[in-house]
Amino acid sequence: MQRLAFKMYLNEGQKEVYRKRHNEIWPELKKLLKDSGVSEYSIFLDEETNILFAFQKVSGDGGSQDLGQTEIVKKWWAFMADVMKTNPDNSPISIPLEEVFFME
Repeated sequence: MQRLAFKMYLNEGQKEVYRKRHNEIWPELKKLLKDSGVSEYSIFLDEETNILFAFQKVSGDGGSQDLGQTEIVKKWWAFMADVMKTNPDNSPISIPLEEVFFME
């Protein structure tokens, strides 16, 4: 089981929209994530910087950021593009973070 973390950037004033959309995550997207081995997926917000910190456990080779070739993820990215900083293909600007400490 891998533990993956990355950061993304929320646009100013979009916290409640971001929260609402994720609270209503599409069932087919949730199923794709779970079927791809993603579990315990959490996203935290640092309101001082608008940086989103994401953490997920993954069984397999890749995490949620590796599913961009699927139509449902492309649709989700387009849906979220107005509230986040994105790349030209609407994927969120995402920076992987290195784990420097883990305690069991």
